[in-house]
Amino acid sequence: MRKLCVIGDPIAHSKSPVIQNAMLRAAGLEGEYTACRVAGTDTAGWLERAKREVYDGFNATMPHKENLVSLMDWLSEDARRLGAVNTVCIREGKACGYNTDGAGFLQALREADMDPTGKTVLVLGAGGAAKAVVAKLAQAGAADIAVANRTLSRAQQVCRVDGQAVAHPADFAPETLCRLARDCGLVVNCTSLGMTGTQGNFADLSFLEQLSPGAGVFDLIYSPPCTPLLQRAQQLGLNTANGLGMLVWQAVFALEQFTQTKLDGAAMAAAARKALEESL
Repeated sequence: MRKLCVIGDPIAHSKSPVIQNAMLRAAGLEGEYTACRVAGTDTAGWLERAKREVYDGFNATMPHKENLVSLMDWLSEDARRLGAVNTVCIREGKACGYNTDGAGFLQALREADMDPTGKTVLVLGAGGAAKAVVAKLAQAGAADIAVANRTLSRAQQVCRVDGQAVAHPADFAPETLCRLARDCGLVVNCTSLGMTGTQGNFADLSFLEQLSPGAGVFDLIYSPPCTPLLQRAQQLGLNTANGLGMLVWQAVFALEQFTQTKLDGAAMAAAARKALEESL
């Protein structure tokens, strides 16, 4: 029976066990997926433990994604380019690192009818999630990408993927966001503003009023399901989606790596969503 888990600190809030166990059952695969709290200073120690205790693999969330990169015996192209690992498969004692966040984001965008190809995109925030988002937007053929962040130097870092500039940085001032939104077909929020359990929210959402009627607003946050950002976007009649789709699809792609099996993605996503609804 496969032995799988997710590591992080904190980790009690993680929905990954609900999602992965539901997908394992739906696919008729034997396995158990749990959550393990692992301190950020113990990433290397955990990896040795996982090998010793014969784990087939594990997912990683904050603060382990970047720590894992140098510990891998092999890295996928996405993991190498992004400098972050969210999925580790242990095969014959070797650790293989993948990053399914970007692919999950792109699939969720398309599912929400927000295909970024040919669009001008405004990315809010410049953390680890933004890096995966920007890389995939560029790969998908977005016409122009702006990364707005309070600390401009962080935005500059996120704008470079594999040493190449794929986006341009901007500050987070309301007037800047308004200017960028005027030509924008898609806004992606990668900040924690509006997230359950965190402080702070957008001080000014007037930039949403500058978007064209057909524009999309995608918020990586999924708790709460409808953030103040999405509420205002909906009031303006814009196309909106939260981060649940990304959470589900990155899990689907991770399970494919764990099992080395091509799965029915739509069926897996449906099983995951049903389990999440029942767990609330």
